[in-house]
Amino acid sequence: MVQTWTLGGLADQAARRWPDRELMAFQGRRWTFGQAQQEIDRLARGLIGLGVGKGENVAFWMTNRPEWVFSMFALAKVGAVMVPINTRFRTVDLEYVVRQSDSTTLIAVERSGPIGFWDMVLEAAPEIRGQDPRRVISSTFPALQRVVALGDGPVEGAISWEDLLEAGRGVSAADLKRRQEDVQPDDTLFIMYTSGTTGFPKGVMHGHNVIRNIEVTADKLKVASDDCTIMYLPLFHAFGYFEGPLMCYLTGSRMVLTETFDPAEVLGLIESERGTILHGFDTHWQDLIDHPDFARRDVGCVRTGLLAAGLPSTVPVAERVNQRWCRTVTGWGMTEVMPAATVSHAEDTFEHATATSGRPNDGYECRIVDPTTGRRQPVGVPGEMLIRGFAVMQGYYKKPEETAKALDAEGWFHTGDMGVELPDGYIRFLGRYKEMLKIGGENVDPVEVEAYFLNHPAVSRVQIVGVPDQRLSEVPVAFVVLKPDVRADEEGLRAFARGKLASFKVPSRFFFVGEYPMTSSGKVQKFKLREMARARLGIDAPDIEQPATGELEAPLRSG
Repeated sequence: MVQTWTLGGLADQAARRWPDRELMAFQGRRWTFGQAQQEIDRLARGLIGLGVGKGENVAFWMTNRPEWVFSMFALAKVGAVMVPINTRFRTVDLEYVVRQSDSTTLIAVERSGPIGFWDMVLEAAPEIRGQDPRRVISSTFPALQRVVALGDGPVEGAISWEDLLEAGRGVSAADLKRRQEDVQPDDTLFIMYTSGTTGFPKGVMHGHNVIRNIEVTADKLKVASDDCTIMYLPLFHAFGYFEGPLMCYLTGSRMVLTETFDPAEVLGLIESERGTILHGFDTHWQDLIDHPDFARRDVGCVRTGLLAAGLPSTVPVAERVNQRWCRTVTGWGMTEVMPAATVSHAEDTFEHATATSGRPNDGYECRIVDPTTGRRQPVGVPGEMLIRGFAVMQGYYKKPEETAKALDAEGWFHTGDMGVELPDGYIRFLGRYKEMLKIGGENVDPVEVEAYFLNHPAVSRVQIVGVPDQRLSEVPVAFVVLKPDVRADEEGLRAFARGKLASFKVPSRFFFVGEYPMTSSGKVQKFKLREMARARLGIDAPDIEQPATGELEAPLRSG
């Protein structure tokens, strides 16, 4: 099946089909599909008027809010490439993403609660102060040309949101139509950054064909126009981006958007808005079902949602949710292959929903291989998960070597994840061959965190590993070797990262050691560090990343 339409075209189609149907509610305000279309087109004309060209990368740093939704469609309409930035990132991460992505435009919210996002922009690039925000010259961000901030009033050094919209006054509907007609389905739609094995985030490029991924997922979930999704997942993640606004635009359903995840707020909204669909990692579902309000609220209207299961630590949560609340659908995905590369069906069995990761979605293939030989593993034998399909990434932005390592000549993406194929064709995700940490749904590359702490004047060497955590699945801990005759303590190292690294990347504990366990070839044995960390913390749990056969030290074809 060849896709012939784009995200901008999807917005137009939805506005024609359901102009008066409610699309979105946020903090007491509501928008129909028709009203949202007016905001999208107004913003698209403003982007053109501001000088944003086709194919330009636009960095976007904003918490969940209606402007996020309007922007994703407006940028698609004008052919610009959206670069969503994780709102938990801080100055170091921000600087890397904006620079590496060659973003010509940065759009950021001024503040969200106590977090001053624009303050961090100015901290990373103080030279922006005093310049014309339409003609920025920045040594920090060489490609940057213009900066926009969404705030309650004027923002130092930035074009205001109102001025951005005003810039479109001279742009006609015909101008926008011509610009939109120049956008092709194979054009890059967005670049989402995810941590990689090189030690720094990689920009994953996808085209408009990702729309089809949600089409087939909507069928598996049986999403209908009368469904209501309570969307608390961050829109900068593929999970929220796809299962929130994109799902609504495909099905005519509505969503209630929240700025952050707060269990009490979510349970209240389920009751008041009659929410029928929830999505999230096991931590979200566990926080909801364990909250004191769960028994007091009328939440029986929830009928389904995606709960990523299969990993041993997720099964108990999935079982509780399916027994006490609603029948969920399970799945597995990555930014490189989209959030539902494998997915179960709304009518599947209890075991399928709680102890597997579903089957390959329509248009996908999954192969389990021996990571050393590349040969396909028999049913029931664990191996590395390889994925091939229409929504596999276009590549990593400006990283051809990493792209070549991950995508082979036959189109298989080497995930670095460990899985097993079951006799009925379902897949069970078992953990990671890579050293990547998964902290409350956030990917964290230990090498990136290690590189940051090596800048500390007292640190000689540092190794980051994950340990099991009941709420977040795992959390990072650090093993630090100090320089001779130099002192440091846990609080000092933690303060060194505070406000610079995203909070979920900062190790929960720092252990000071004189040396590391090593292989005969001189490699640090991280699985032994994990064992040491669990022993020091009194945690009794299996190391799911260390295969029973000991093949972890073998080179991975996925890099």
